[in-house]
Amino acid sequence: MELLFPLLLVALLVPMFLGVRRQKREAEKVSSMQESLKIGDSVTTTSGLYGTVVDLDDETIDLEIAEDVVTTWLRAAVRDVRTAETTDETGDAADSEKSGTDESATDDGDETSAVEESTTQTETRLTKD
Repeated sequence: MELLFPLLLVALLVPMFLGVRRQKREAEKVSSMQESLKIGDSVTTTSGLYGTVVDLDDETIDLEIAEDVVTTWLRAAVRDVRTAETTDETGDAADSEKSGTDESATDDGDETSAVEESTTQTETRLTKD
């Protein structure tokens, strides 16, 4: 009975200590990533916005989120730097969503382009119900 209390304390404090160490390591990793940003990096912000770094400051970065649309963000708002592989996968998924087809559903492997509907077809589709 005398050893129960110290054993209980150790059982509760060891996982807490290990969790704090893991959090500290992750925070250092994110901080070093934010400090190593350079112009031209494709990044994702904590709010899910994709952009390209066009200017850097000590505390802020300027992201181009569309052609000729530049916004200013705190460095702390950058969640991760997207690599070329991530960008390609995202682009491929967006292309297949736009065309309305799944790449695995194509029978010959030929890529089909999306067919745009006319304004009358759009109005008919939207006012159908």
